[in-house]
Amino acid sequence: MKLSLSLKLCPLVLLVVSCARPVAKFSVEGGNRVLEAVQFENQSEKATSYLWSFGDGNSSEAESPIHQYKASGAYTVQLKAINNKGKEKTVEKEISIDPPKACLAELETEFGAMIIQLYDATPKHQDNFVKLAEEGFYDSLLFHRVIANFMIQGGDPDSKGAQPGQPLGSGGPGYTIEAEFVDSLIHLKGALAAARTGDAVNPQKRSSGSQFYIVHGQQMTEDMLNRIEAQKGIRYSKEQREAYMEVGGAPFLDREYTVFGRVVEGLDVLDKIAAVQTDGRDRPASDVSMKIRLIR
Repeated sequence: MKLSLSLKLCPLVLLVVSCARPVAKFSVEGGNRVLEAVQFENQSEKATSYLWSFGDGNSSEAESPIHQYKASGAYTVQLKAINNKGKEKTVEKEISIDPPKACLAELETEFGAMIIQLYDATPKHQDNFVKLAEEGFYDSLLFHRVIANFMIQGGDPDSKGAQPGQPLGSGGPGYTIEAEFVDSLIHLKGALAAARTGDAVNPQKRSSGSQFYIVHGQQMTEDMLNRIEAQKGIRYSKEQREAYMEVGGAPFLDREYTVFGRVVEGLDVLDKIAAVQTDGRDRPASDVSMKIRLIR
């Protein structure tokens, strides 16, 4: 009797488990100044998610984020690349951010922040605003007068800790500033200008030492601008007229109050503050406080 053996061959299955870690690397492109857009180009390999730390307290999970720095200096940027197995690799790179070319300040509120450029053409007002901001003078003061489609006003030191219903708008640092009228600086939406007392007691139109307003304004028409030109004996350039008709402003204030800056970022914040509910004195029903710091 023959014994028949049947041999069945099974295919050999080779299971390969990759233990490779991701590779983290990136390059930096774009601006190297405060408030300029810095583009971080992600060049990582074998990664599925990312965690960025920009060195200024901010972070991102975007693949190739864009970031703005609000202060000059050296920053350590960190990128953590992570694969789908949870393995990770981290790389760091030092970058340097230069100060802004213009004189800038950040005005913080509960509604967000506005970035303001202070004009070199009005040096007395610029120097005074910088001095007060450096001293922390404006911190915790209120926007005590808000009128939609006109302006929002603050800078009265008496507004700090003011009680509800308390009359405001007469306080200051104890001095005024010589008017600095510049024909090219007009009351467009977002213009920063100095408040002052009326012509009857202030014929030289000297500015308050601390109180300021930011124009909210409204869009102008050709007829409205023609009437203002006739009333004031001034002549707007084609560009100025187009700006007033496109973005709006308060041209009837031109050459009456010193414009010494403008909002370059955060007009949406201006809109939100201008829309708050106010009382009979135009003071916001709920306090809107500020904090101002210089951007350097």
